[in-house]
Amino acid sequence: MDLTNRAVLITGGRRIGRAVAEELARRGAHLCLSHRRTPGDLERTAETARAMGRTVILARADLADETECSRLVEETVRGLGRLDILIHMASLYESKPFDEMNGHDWDRGLAVDARAAFLCARAAVPHMRAVGGGRIVLLSDWLPASGRPRYRGYLSYYVAKAAVIGLTEALALELAADNILVNAVAPGPIRPPDTVDADEIEKVGKVTPLGHWGGDQEVVKAVVALIDADFVTGETIRVDGGRHLQ
Repeated sequence: MDLTNRAVLITGGRRIGRAVAEELARRGAHLCLSHRRTPGDLERTAETARAMGRTVILARADLADETECSRLVEETVRGLGRLDILIHMASLYESKPFDEMNGHDWDRGLAVDARAAFLCARAAVPHMRAVGGGRIVLLSDWLPASGRPRYRGYLSYYVAKAAVIGLTEALALELAADNILVNAVAPGPIRPPDTVDADEIEKVGKVTPLGHWGGDQEVVKAVVALIDADFVTGETIRVDGGRHLQ
C-alpha cells in the first residue's frame, strides 16, 4: 500500500509506537495518535511528523470504554478525512500474582489489549470500506504466539495477547471480501521495560538466539511489511530474535 496521504490511527503511540508513527509519516501518512491521560512525548512525535508536512492529531481516549473507542475513530476521520490503517499497540503490561487477582484485574487486563482491539476495528471498518479497503495491524506477544506462558504473574496479559491472535485470524476471514487485511506482530525482546535492571537486560540478550535485543526498528519493519503486503492476511509474525526456538 502506498502511504502517500493515507490516514493512520495508532493506539498506544508511546515507546515503540513513536518509531512506527515517525516511519509511516516519512512514507507520506497522516496520523492520529491516541493517549490515555496526557500526550507527553507524543508531542515530539507530532512535531517531527508535522515538519514533514503531515497532519497529526493527538486524541485522548480511554480504550477500556466502548464509547471512547468509537469516538476516537470518528475523531480520526473528522480530522484526517478518511481512515485507511488501524494499528492497535495500546497494552497493559502489569504483573500481579494469581492468588491476588480478582475479576476486576482480569477484566482490566483484557480490556485494552483484546476488547479494545475489537472495538476499534469495529468502528474503523465502515470507514475502510468507504475507501475501498485497508489494513489492521494488532500487537500480540511472542509467548502466546509460541504457546508458552513462561512468566508467572502475567496471567491476564498472556490470555489477552493470545486472544489478539484469535481475533486477527477471525477478523481476517470476516473482512477479506472488503479488501481489509488483518495481521498481527508478536514482539519478543525488543525494548526492555523501564523496571528491568541491567543484569536482566544482559541475561535476556544472551539467551536470545541472535544474541541481542531487537530494538524498535525491528517492529517498525514488520508493521511496514504487513501494510505493504497485498496477499497476507490472518498472520501473526513473531519478531523475537529466535526466542521461540528454545
